[in-house]
Amino acid sequence: MGRWMRFLAGLVPAVVAGAGAVAEPAADFYRGKTISLIVGNPVGNDYDYRGRLIARHIGRHIPGNPTVVPRNMPGAGGLVAANWMAKLAPQDGTTLFMIAQPHAPGQAMGLPNIQFDVRAFQWIGNTIDTPNVVNSWYTSGVRNIADAMDRELVLGGTTGTNSVVYPAVLNALIGTRFKVVTGYPGGGELNLAMERGEIQGRGSNSWASWKSTKHQWLAEKKIIILVQIALKRAPDLPDVPLLLELAKNDFDRKVLTFLSADTAISRAVVTTPNVPRERVEVLRRAFDATMADKAFLAEAAEARMDIVPSTGEAAQHVAHSIVDTDPAVVARARDLVNAAAK
Repeated sequence: MGRWMRFLAGLVPAVVAGAGAVAEPAADFYRGKTISLIVGNPVGNDYDYRGRLIARHIGRHIPGNPTVVPRNMPGAGGLVAANWMAKLAPQDGTTLFMIAQPHAPGQAMGLPNIQFDVRAFQWIGNTIDTPNVVNSWYTSGVRNIADAMDRELVLGGTTGTNSVVYPAVLNALIGTRFKVVTGYPGGGELNLAMERGEIQGRGSNSWASWKSTKHQWLAEKKIIILVQIALKRAPDLPDVPLLLELAKNDFDRKVLTFLSADTAISRAVVTTPNVPRERVEVLRRAFDATMADKAFLAEAAEARMDIVPSTGEAAQHVAHSIVDTDPAVVARARDLVNAAAK
């Protein structure tokens, strides 16, 4: 039985078991209400596309059929929105959030300006476990990670994000010669900079994002994937090395594994920390039902958007495991991230 079929097989009893106990009071609560689905990124990237797609479909799977409205709240790689969710957002189950992938390791490393605990958020579900990737532009002459060790490659990045961290880690532990130019607010500006020749690649982007937003570039081989950051190779990137596979010793491999683990929750939805348990259950089962919804899947397929879902319970476990990583491993990762920020 394939992974998708196993997901569907496990979904049905969960929905049936939870429906009778909580659907009626949840319907009373949600009927006539509006749920905000917060995206901590600008319009037009993969988080935004996924958030808007979920917003169009999840409402009919929530008892009471509330209206779900996407809202963009960009800033600091999603930190502004995450802090708002923890501190100011309604705590009643009327606010959802497309949480940024790096927040769990960022919290573990004690990075500045984090005013939330990802373990306290209620994880509703995850849409895909896509890797992040470092890429070069086709005119750069850098075709693989070995080339990046032989010559300098100018990558673009956004301050405080993995687009700065990954190149710095590769330089420090693997011996690449990446130079990162920051100051770009988001992926759209980085893509324009590559086209204009200002930079020769990007320090990080989601592989799913490349496929959904720039599939024509992939078809024309305008971007070359140098390394993928995940715990396992993507099926459609079988010849691109994992970051952790490049480690030169066991301890470095643990560090690189820690820095790669958040890809397992790369496009997840959470709600606020103090939502009543029965509403969390309703939202989780509504998310699961949305992931199996034919209309949702058809729209995702039309947008070339991969959907490989996991439940809120599974995503919550991953978030906890990242934050609770061995302190020695986290300390080394923190040193590397801090060095990247200088």
